[in-house]
Amino acid sequence: MDYNSLFRPSTMAVIGVSTSQGSHPANVIYNKNHLRYPVKVFPVNPKGGTLSREVLYKSVEDIPEPVDLAVIAVRSRFVPEVMEQCIRKGVKGAVVISGGFAEVGNQDIQDRMVELSRQANFPFIGPNCLGIFSPHAVDTFFLPGERIIHPKKGNVGFISQSGGVLIDQMVKFAGQGIGISSAVSIGNKAMVREADLLQWFANDPQTAVIAFYIEGFEQGEGRTFVQLVEQCNKPVIVLKAGKSEQGVSAVSSHTASLAGDYRVFSEVMAQHCVAEALNEYELTSFAEALSCYPEGSKGNVGIVSLSGGHGAVSADACAQHGLSLPSPSPETVEAIKTRLGEQVRDIVSLNNPIDLTGSVTDRDLVTTARHLSRDDGIDCILMLLLPYSPGVSADIGAKLARVYQDEGKPMIAYVPNEDKYAIIIEGFELNNIPVASSVEGAVMMAKALKRCTP
Repeated sequence: MDYNSLFRPSTMAVIGVSTSQGSHPANVIYNKNHLRYPVKVFPVNPKGGTLSREVLYKSVEDIPEPVDLAVIAVRSRFVPEVMEQCIRKGVKGAVVISGGFAEVGNQDIQDRMVELSRQANFPFIGPNCLGIFSPHAVDTFFLPGERIIHPKKGNVGFISQSGGVLIDQMVKFAGQGIGISSAVSIGNKAMVREADLLQWFANDPQTAVIAFYIEGFEQGEGRTFVQLVEQCNKPVIVLKAGKSEQGVSAVSSHTASLAGDYRVFSEVMAQHCVAEALNEYELTSFAEALSCYPEGSKGNVGIVSLSGGHGAVSADACAQHGLSLPSPSPETVEAIKTRLGEQVRDIVSLNNPIDLTGSVTDRDLVTTARHLSRDDGIDCILMLLLPYSPGVSADIGAKLARVYQDEGKPMIAYVPNEDKYAIIIEGFELNNIPVASSVEGAVMMAKALKRCTP
């Protein structure tokens, strides 16, 4: 099924707009899209009239133009009737943000919606959800625009059963400079489910990485999901809720999902090359790394540091997460050592991790990264930069990015996330090199590359 009209609509009807309550969710959605997005928006309320001098249509069927997407924000008992109107109008799909369905025991209303949808081949997201955010295209979230932190446009597609997790993850993505192609909160996922969206994002040319927050699957649905992952040529990341007895209970009351056996889920995901993130921190790191290097790696990491302590911390983290630290070949060691500056040549450690000491210069860092990139035993390089070192310039990010462009070996940087180091971070990120704000985060990114090799 083609969901392009859901994620990148040209026209949209917002059904349930209030004439008296400006903060009503439907009004928030209408105003935001009417003022800030290229989609043409039509407000709908059974009373009709006007809203801010715009015609307020009594029904979606009264709108004189074709409608790609309907956002339905009426009381649950009225949703099936509104959906029938949308089907008669020829609307291509809907987002149902209304709550009050299976999550509170009203399964019959939700079943009626699904029956209508399947009979008419009418896809809808939700109910009980925030819906869809596509940068520069559409935003059905009923949250004021000034309250939301939007990530830039990028290549990560994110699907979440929870609207709250979705919004919080968007904040984390924005803070790390991760761009998204689209983000969708599916709530009760009564009709459009994870497997459907996996197929759509797998074929979406704007998406390179597909990330999920999953609370549970219906009986047999997990098997279908795994089979589709096997056919997908893009990396897939999953953060699963319901790992504990308490978590299972919370999942059931949230969106009426079956959490299932987490141990079995985790083992199956690992077998089928899904990068399972254990928490939101890992999800962010995984998404950033794989958005830059979707091809993955074997997990043989070369570490370059300006501090022996940072090297030791990163080595421990690599061991904890199943990453190997092979020794550079004798040829690599000789090539690096003969080209280092005299001030560091006799005091560095060229084992793995490589410690270039605080006396290092840009030239030493570039030399080391270049020759380590040519070592066949290393398939990913961690550059742990301490920008306070006097010999390191503000251009070091751009200079090391040139090494990556020339050699093609995945590089991950650690730079403290401070405004005064922004130019260094930009030097990496503008050249598609992920930057972590902690040593642990850099190791998490390397872990993602090993966990997910399509």
